[in-house]
Amino acid sequence: LLFLCSLVLLLKLCCHLEATPEEDDQQTLKDQCENWMRGPPGYPGHNGVPGRDGRDGNDGTPGLKGDTGGLGAAGADGPQGAPGLNGIPGLKGEKGEGGSIYRSAFSVGLTTRVPFPNVPIKFTKIFYNEQNHYDVTTGKFRCSIPGVYYFSYHLTVYVSDVKVSLYKKDKAVIITYDQYQTNDVDQASGSVLLHLEIGDEVWLQVYGEGENNGIYADNVNDSTFMGFLLYNWFTHGSLLFAG
Repeated sequence: LLFLCSLVLLLKLCCHLEATPEEDDQQTLKDQCENWMRGPPGYPGHNGVPGRDGRDGNDGTPGLKGDTGGLGAAGADGPQGAPGLNGIPGLKGEKGEGGSIYRSAFSVGLTTRVPFPNVPIKFTKIFYNEQNHYDVTTGKFRCSIPGVYYFSYHLTVYVSDVKVSLYKKDKAVIITYDQYQTNDVDQASGSVLLHLEIGDEVWLQVYGEGENNGIYADNVNDSTFMGFLLYNWFTHGSLLFAG
């Protein structure tokens, strides 16, 4: 080892002391000396730290349009929304038919005593008969609108007993009897609901013989007969009280 070191130093000294006039020869000699003295290769170094991410590249060209997908399943119903605002009122409708065509009513009274039994009593005092469905010349109410009617009567009883009946189409429907009390004034009354067709007639008359004809009326005592349409078939049962 000592010999090898001495030899190396000697060579270096020779290379340093030797001089040539040519610059290229000096460089060549220097390279030869360095190559002679170069040591063995070193071991590979450790892996370095990964570098930073590079920049984003440019957008690529658009791809081809894909096929249309199938319909998906319907989603669940969402929650109910808040009520909307009221709409604008519509146009006014056309005027309908007057309700008067479905009215039928009368209210009449006596002006004198009833002269005869077994014939219609003619009530000639008119309280209401706007539709003229009650005929004062015959004493009968004649139906012009099919339906259900209400009839009632209130008769003053004086001098003798009263037996009176309400007729529909020549048949007594109800009969009222009131026995007269001496020196007294009494009342005989009755009421009924009847189903009438167009043309049916309703009236009052004394029932039986003349001894049961105590119906009376004067300027302070009234005997009255009335009736009105309760409802009819044209309005499917709508109540149409006549007043």
